Amino acid sequence: MQLNKGFTLLEMLVVLVIIGLLAGLVGPELLGNVDGAKVKTAETQIKMIKGAIMTLRLDMGRVPTNEEGLTLLKNPPVDENLKQFWKGPYLEEDLPLDPWHNSYQYSVPGADNRPFALYSLGADGKLGGSDYDADLGYLPPSHIKLN
Repeated sequence: MQLNKGFTLLEMLVVLVIIGLLAGLVGPELLGNVDGAKVKTAETQIKMIKGAIMTLRLDMGRVPTNEEGLTLLKNPPVDENLKQFWKGPYLEEDLPLDPWHNSYQYSVPGADNRPFALYSLGADGKLGGSDYDADLGYLPPSHIKLN
């Protein structure tokens, strides 16, 4: 007597249905954690860039202008009079993109008497938004945050 050592089609279908049900229950929970992790990453990167700007401010006596932008963190100023005060680069690596692969926004002045605005446009890459599309960081004064 020879025994069949394989799975029947019915057994395979039952296993696939169980796997599908588990993926349907666990998948959305995992994807929600990914979005939350991207927000935390953006918040951390913004704090790191802010620290670099504040160090530059101590050395040069001012924050980068709108024209200089965040590139002043990696490259010395063009003005020879200011070059002597620049002690950079202020970031070890290149300026990071936000977790949604967009550039961080920078402008002078910031809201609430801050010297600058530094923020990410969130998952949608557009001004405003809510949840994961909301802008985060140190926002500019004219910015209206939608909730």
